[in-house]
Amino acid sequence: MGDAATIQRMTPSEFLDWERAQPYKHEYNRGEIFAMAGGSPRHNYLSSRVGAALHEAVRPKGCPTLSSDQRIAAEEGERYVYADAVVVCGGFRAEAGTRDVLANPEVVVEVLSRRTETHDRGEKWAAYQRLATLQDYLLLSQDAARIEHYQRGSGGAWEYRTLSAGETLTLSNGGRISVDALYEGAFELARD
Repeated sequence: MGDAATIQRMTPSEFLDWERAQPYKHEYNRGEIFAMAGGSPRHNYLSSRVGAALHEAVRPKGCPTLSSDQRIAAEEGERYVYADAVVVCGGFRAEAGTRDVLANPEVVVEVLSRRTETHDRGEKWAAYQRLATLQDYLLLSQDAARIEHYQRGSGGAWEYRTLSAGETLTLSNGGRISVDALYEGAFELARD
């Protein structure tokens, strides 16, 4: 998460109106606003690659892949966040009273960075887990070809696995992504 923005506390609707007019992204957590930091070349590359790989993997299932500009209601009326990539199945469902705040992500991806890793593994992940539609949460390392995959199992319990070079990620909806293809060329770029 970025640094707290230097503005007063806002209600959820005030934040959404204000955020739509801003040139840069901000996250919202129970009245507090946090500016989003830009990513390193490696972070941006991995975000772009995973978005493209997800698109190819889930396109036959009719599930669109959205970029890091898609605002997500991680907790309706309480917490608005951005992920590095997100997949929606069964049609885009907006949060009540909005047209542009996603309420039903099926796959959420975060590319880890030194600045955001604790947040992505902690508060943000805790909020994502409460989304009934979320089936897969992916954390991509910038240090090695490694994907941490949290997948909702039968009964709703989260199962955890780590995938590395030579392996293939399989999403809950059957989409598959090669770890090697995803990371190809990534380590030639600077990380944060």
